[in-house]
Amino acid sequence: MGDSRRAAQIVGHKMRQIIDAQKRVIFFLLSIIFASGLSFLITNYELNLTTVQTYVVFILFLAIALWVTEAIPPFAVGLLIVGLLIFLIGREDTNVMGEEGYIDVKQFVQTWSNSVIWLMLGGFFLAEGLRKTRLDYDLFKMSISVVDKKPKNILFALMLATGIASMIMSNTATTAMMIASIMPFINTLPKGNSMAKALLIGIPAAASIGGMGTIIGSPPNAIAVDAINTLSEIHHNIKPITFLDWMIYGIPTSLVLIVIFWLVLTQIFKLKNIELDLSFLNQSNLESKLDKFNKKFVLIVLGITILLWLTSSWHGIPAAAVSGIPIILLPMVSIITGEDVRKLPWDTLMLVAGGLSLGLAIQLSGLADLFVSKLDGIEFNPIIIMLIFAFATVLFSNIMSNTATATILIPVATILPGVGSLEMALVIGLSASCALFLPVSTPPNAIAYSTGKLEQSDFKYGGISIGFLGPILTILWLLGLKFMNII
Repeated sequence: MGDSRRAAQIVGHKMRQIIDAQKRVIFFLLSIIFASGLSFLITNYELNLTTVQTYVVFILFLAIALWVTEAIPPFAVGLLIVGLLIFLIGREDTNVMGEEGYIDVKQFVQTWSNSVIWLMLGGFFLAEGLRKTRLDYDLFKMSISVVDKKPKNILFALMLATGIASMIMSNTATTAMMIASIMPFINTLPKGNSMAKALLIGIPAAASIGGMGTIIGSPPNAIAVDAINTLSEIHHNIKPITFLDWMIYGIPTSLVLIVIFWLVLTQIFKLKNIELDLSFLNQSNLESKLDKFNKKFVLIVLGITILLWLTSSWHGIPAAAVSGIPIILLPMVSIITGEDVRKLPWDTLMLVAGGLSLGLAIQLSGLADLFVSKLDGIEFNPIIIMLIFAFATVLFSNIMSNTATATILIPVATILPGVGSLEMALVIGLSASCALFLPVSTPPNAIAYSTGKLEQSDFKYGGISIGFLGPILTILWLLGLKFMNII
């Protein structure tokens, strides 16, 4: 009986794989048809697009369709973008060297050496160092030890610790660590317990919101920074963004949103004013001298790296160069090994690099200038435009990768006449972290949902409150900074 049940499960699993593969192939073909059709319509709409511009439009629509349908993984779309740009634009009959509008396709590959990529890679090494030495778990234990055992205070401490950790570590890694740490406690609670739900909803939300705080906290931040820094090379009235600049823009909004969502959760779940049993925290592992040395070493590297990132405008060392400190020093003492490096989230870098290449193609092909010329003479209300793009970012980020959303919207928003490029890039980059409505909206949400302790409808609390308040608070904060001449 057991063998027949197991055989049925294997057959069922294979059937699901076949159906899933067929669905992906169909979506892939439909995406090509969609992109081809829209490109044809736009090309024949008296826009007088060049061949190169037509190719870029096709690649843009194809990328959007593939990101929405998930016919292939998001990182694969990033690689496909680079490949198609080189293949289509690099043809000699399309892109002739020496002629006006010639584009050197090597630039689309060089996004891999972009300073933003190196900045993120340095962040990945720091995050892995924290994980390997269990400093991330120490942060978790410390955050609980400083508060009493009342549910609402524990919830706040864990959400705050998650938000702070996700400013350095990836949102996904932070959520995975935090949820794994609290599961022994959650498993002691009855199913449907309000405290368990509050924790499993609050932690992934805090991870996503906390990612707003630094450039390395979330990929959309990096895309926004690259767009602004690229524009600063063309328009000298726009200044490039430093690591410290972004913290000024992102951290206040991030912390306020965490506090607001904590208050929302405490009101929704009516957490009782009782003391909880936290005896599971007393389980400790003996540490060798090497373990203690590694922890101290990682803390020193972390401190030096962040200090140099924050003071880059004073000493003049680029943030990307500073990222070499953890990349070199942590493997030097074998805290990070070759196996650890292979497990780093390279897929995120592939996605970001592809997004940067697409943005570069829109600029170099002249599509951006063409778009601006079509809008010439139209009056835009900056605040209304910021609100539209902010909520559009939240909407799209709920159904597709927030990195993909930022990749698509930022190049368009930053060239609108009458609207500040810096403000638009910041609004979109920060709002991309406010999409929390579905279990699939963010990897942190998916991790929490995979515990089996939540229903899909439970995510509506963060989706509605953060999705609505996040963009508004972001815009208000940026307008305040502009009024004070900080932006």
